[in-house]
Amino acid sequence: MQRDDVEILEREACFRGFYRLDRLHLRHRQFSGEMGPQLSRELFVRHDAVCVLPYDPQRDSVVLIEQFRVGALEKSANPWLLELVAGLIEQDEQPEQVAHREASEEAGLSLGALWPITQYYPSPGGSDERVHLYIGRCDSEGVGGVHGLAEEGEDIRVHVWPLEDALDAVKDGRIDNAASIIALQWLALNRAEIRGLWS
Repeated sequence: MQRDDVEILEREACFRGFYRLDRLHLRHRQFSGEMGPQLSRELFVRHDAVCVLPYDPQRDSVVLIEQFRVGALEKSANPWLLELVAGLIEQDEQPEQVAHREASEEAGLSLGALWPITQYYPSPGGSDERVHLYIGRCDSEGVGGVHGLAEEGEDIRVHVWPLEDALDAVKDGRIDNAASIIALQWLALNRAEIRGLWS
């Protein structure tokens, strides 16, 4: 099936703020070939995002950031999460530009080459966000400290970890967000190729 197999009957604006929430009244073709009943679905509308895992192939280490996340407040003992460098794509920006900008702002880091991993929908049952995921080549020597833009309320601590330690943190649940898990597992699978090309 394709986009033409969905009929949007009405779109309501429910909320407008930093993000948007719309309510769509729609129906779509079912696997039987018939059009299904009318459905009502809320859609969280947000900019697409870029997430990048800075990787130092010489030291076999990764740069991770730690920051407070309101979404983890009610369901986690520690709402300060270990994550990738990330940011939203603004109008007329390319994903690669966002990766370089955010690495500088959030980690005080200059990235070299970018290796695209994938693009994916983190929660397509209720959001239209699409994530562009990268590995970014870096030199991790001397990297650390606290970074972020004060005007955006950012307070971001930077960590440099051996890749094996980061993979252990995925295994034991200390790293528990999708972009980080996907990127670290991808790097584990492709480490030899990446190090061969970037070393």
